[in-house]
This record gives sequence, structure tokens and C-alpha cells, in this order.
Amino acid sequence: MYLLGIGIILLVLKYLEIGPVAEWSWWVALAPFGLAVAWWTWADMSGYTKRKAVDRENVRKQARIDKSREALGLGPKKRK
Repeated sequence: MYLLGIGIILLVLKYLEIGPVAEWSWWVALAPFGLAVAWWTWADMSGYTKRKAVDRENVRKQARIDKSREALGLGPKKRK
């Protein structure tokens, strides 16, 4: 997501010819978009995106369990 934001900023600066970006090649100004596509492709192919989604779901599930236990007055589960 950061690469997309940087790409948009560089694109606007290049289009409006502001600062040193105006002298850069269009390839340099548009490079963050290509890097963002490469990142998203790698993240999907490697399973990184799915692992992060599962981790978020597990954290939410554990928070619900803890909240329910607290509401019942059982407190956190203790190990023996």
C-alpha cells in the first residue's frame, strides 16, 4: 500500500512538473506501481496474504473467547 501511495505522489509531481521529479524519466516516476504489482503477486503466490488473514481471524476468535470467559466470571484459562 505504501508503494501505491508513493506512486501516486510521484505521478502527480511529475505531471504538474514540481520539484526535481519534473526532470526524472517517466519510468522512474511510474516504477512504484510496478513494484506494487510485483509485491501483490508475490504475496498472493507465497501465501503471505492468507497467513495474515488467518492470524487476524485467530486473534479476533481468541479475543471473543476471552471476553466471553470474562463475562462468565471464569477469568483466563490457567495451565496445570
